[in-house]
Amino acid sequence: MRIPFVNLKPALQATQAAWRSHLDQMFARGQFILGEQVAAFEREFAAAMGARFAVGVGSGTAALELCLREAGTPGPGAEVITSPLTAPFTGLAILAAGAKPRFADVDPSTLLLDPEDAGKRATRRTAALMPVHLYGRPCDLARWRSLARALGAVLIQDACQAHGALCRGRPLADYSPYVAYSFYPTKNLGCLGDGGAVLTNRAGTARRIGMLRDGGRAGGHVSRLAGLNSRLDETQACFLRAFLPHLKEWNAWRARLAALYDAALRDCPGVRLLDRCDSVHHLYVVRVRQRERLRRYLAEHGIATAVHYPVPLHLQPAFRDCGLKKGDLPAVERACREILSLPLWPYMPEAAAEEVAGRILDFCRRGPC
Repeated sequence: MRIPFVNLKPALQATQAAWRSHLDQMFARGQFILGEQVAAFEREFAAAMGARFAVGVGSGTAALELCLREAGTPGPGAEVITSPLTAPFTGLAILAAGAKPRFADVDPSTLLLDPEDAGKRATRRTAALMPVHLYGRPCDLARWRSLARALGAVLIQDACQAHGALCRGRPLADYSPYVAYSFYPTKNLGCLGDGGAVLTNRAGTARRIGMLRDGGRAGGHVSRLAGLNSRLDETQACFLRAFLPHLKEWNAWRARLAALYDAALRDCPGVRLLDRCDSVHHLYVVRVRQRERLRRYLAEHGIATAVHYPVPLHLQPAFRDCGLKKGDLPAVERACREILSLPLWPYMPEAAAEEVAGRILDFCRRGPC
C-alpha cells in the first residue's frame, strides 16, 4: 500500500458542490478583492472559533506581522520571545515587523515553548510573547497570559496549526486580543494557496488590522496608517467557506487516527509519544532516535513521512543575530534530531494508519530505534 504524507483530494471532492456555488457567486458579482466571499468567511470563521471578529489576510506570516504592528511592538530594540521549533515564518514575521526574535527552549514532553524558560530569558526589551500552538496542541494560555502581564508584554498567539483548538474549554481569543491563523493548504482548515486571518474580541483591533492589511486605508486611496498589501483573496475565501462547516468532522477524523497511532505505538520500543492533550492533531509527530533509518525503511514500503522541523530557528542563518549558539537550547536541539511526522489527513483510511504503525513496529522490533 502506497501511503502519501497528505492527500487533499478527498476533502475537495466532498465539498465540491459548496465551493463551486461560492465561485459562481463570486463571478456573478464580479468583485475579486475584499468582496462578499471574504466578508462572509470572516463572519463565519469568527463564529466558528468563538471570537467576535476575524480579519482575513494574505498569509499566516502576515497575520503575525499585522498583530505585532497593531500592538505597537516594533521599535528600537524591541524583542519578541517565540519558539525555536516552528516554521521559520514565525520568526520572519517578527523581523518583518521591525522587532528582534528571541528564543527560549521547549518542554520535552509537549515540544511547546516553555513559559518558565521564556520568563528567565525575558529582559526589559521584551515587548511581546509569541507562543506557538505546535502540531495542533494549544499552549497553556493561562500561564502565558500571567507571564505577559508580569512582564508588561503583549501576548500574540501563533495558532497557525491549531484551527478549532480550545484551551481549558475556552476559545483562544478569550486569552489575548491577537490570534493568528494560516490557511496554507495542508492546515486543518486550508485553502488552495496562501491565506490567513487574525481573530480578536476587540472591535478597534479588528478595525485597525483591517486597515493595515489594505495599505492602511479605510476606503478610498489615502493611507492613514503604514500598512501592508496583504488581503485574503476572494477565490480562497470561496474554498474556505466550503471547508469550514466540515472542520469539526475533519478534526474528529484526525483524532481517531491519532488515537489509533497512540494505541499501536505506545509500547513500541524506541518510539516516544508526545503529550497531545486538547490537540486538534494538525500533525502526528513521534520521537525516534534512528529517525533517518526509519524514514528510509518506511519509504521503501511506500510510506511518506516528513520532519517538522529539522533545524531549530536559533541555528538558522536568517536568525544568526538572536544571540544563541548550538548547545544553548538543548531540549529543542535534541528534539529536532528525533521528531518524525507520520501520515495524517481527513478521510485517510484507518487501514493506512494501521499499516504505518505496523511497519514502525516491525522496524523497531528488528533492532533499537
